[in-house]
Amino acid sequence: MVTSGKGGVGKTTTSASFASGLALRGFRTAVIDFDVGLRNLDLIMGCERRVVYDLINVINGEAKLQQTLIKDKLVDKLSVLPASQTRDKDALTQEGVERVLDELVEMGYEYIVCDSPAGIESGAMLAMHFADEALVVTNPEVSSVRDSDRILGMLSSKTRRAIEGREPVKEHLLITRYNPARVEDGQMLSLTDIQEILRIPLIGVIPESEAVLQASNQGVPAIHQDGSDVSEAYKDVIARFLGEDKPMRFTDAVKPGFFKRLFGR
Repeated sequence: MVTSGKGGVGKTTTSASFASGLALRGFRTAVIDFDVGLRNLDLIMGCERRVVYDLINVINGEAKLQQTLIKDKLVDKLSVLPASQTRDKDALTQEGVERVLDELVEMGYEYIVCDSPAGIESGAMLAMHFADEALVVTNPEVSSVRDSDRILGMLSSKTRRAIEGREPVKEHLLITRYNPARVEDGQMLSLTDIQEILRIPLIGVIPESEAVLQASNQGVPAIHQDGSDVSEAYKDVIARFLGEDKPMRFTDAVKPGFFKRLFGR
């Protein structure tokens, strides 16, 4: 699952790029939008006009999963399962979600990425309940980090793994909208500050960039913005998730060159 305590930190952007990145690596991947009532994942994936059925239709038996999954336009091995825009969040049930996840596994999907709503409402709790691993997305600001800490408490106590006494959900910290220059000026928390508070392994740092906005306006996951820092950062995250050793990039402020210092902009 891709989760956070606070809204607007880049969860859906991350879910889209993370799922796309896994599919680009050759893994059959499904990404599910759990944000019933809002539904933004299909916009970022550029498939909003192709939504006919949604997650709630499948749970209620009004459509089959094969009818509902939308094949991604850019990556062959990726499918999108959209949320409903018109139903109430209470339409999600634990039994229904479990049935959908089991069916996706039976269909041969190797990774299922759950785009969780912010906070601890029912959609978020259901996405969390069945998680094997969690990407905890946070911005370098106090309120975002504090809310992520609360989510970590839920992950250690409210998931199926915790209830059954199994190995805990594997947690990964992903810091988005990071600007090293603003960290140096004291406007943002540093990586060290965030890690000291949350104390879970850092899987990546996504730099603050206009490329994210450009990508979402175009209906393309940011990982496809070739040549951009954001795309490179998400590719690094995928590599680390798959066990590869990648040095952390985009964490240091770029010092201005001699002529820039001399002449300004």
